[in-house]
Amino acid sequence: MPERYEQGEQPAGRYEPDDLKEAVRVLQEGGVVLYPTDTVWGLGCDATNAEAVARIFRIKQRADAKAMLCLLDTPGKLQGYVEEVPDMAWELIELSTKPLTIIYPHARNLAKNLMAEDGSVGIRITKETFSKALCERLHKPVVSTSANLSGEPTPRNFSQIVEDVKQQADYIVRYRRNDLAEPAPSSIIKLDKGNVIKVIRP
Repeated sequence: MPERYEQGEQPAGRYEPDDLKEAVRVLQEGGVVLYPTDTVWGLGCDATNAEAVARIFRIKQRADAKAMLCLLDTPGKLQGYVEEVPDMAWELIELSTKPLTIIYPHARNLAKNLMAEDGSVGIRITKETFSKALCERLHKPVVSTSANLSGEPTPRNFSQIVEDVKQQADYIVRYRRNDLAEPAPSSIIKLDKGNVIKVIRP
């Protein structure tokens, strides 16, 4: 298990290179990080590592029958993790003005326990500075699930995350800890073959 780090907060502004480097190292070693995303703060791990995914389920005290989404830094990497990207997905990603999670059928090259029972997976292309760089440096998707215990309210910023969740992360990113904005969760759309769209969360 990676060593857990307790480090000081980082001032507002661009993230420190060492902060990103340490988060990537922990993910590469199968650990769990607590990090800012394009929506709320998330618990994250390497989305291809089933043991790390299972650990996040345990931290959240959540049934592993419930799927979790993951982040990618660019749409061009989608085809590595989805057997066939529906044509409509490219248009939705391009036109979306706020964070959009798309549930794709027939996921591949991801941890099996990350996927839904029907083999689908939720993926969001993040434009947020730190999470985008994290995916880019890891060269893999990063799990993103709200940093709360199952059934408890979703924390909208770092200050609202309960101590129990913080204590179980192997690394807590310093960037944006002082940001008190309360962003909304992403929109969620499910896409099936034939470009059939189902809105899960507007």
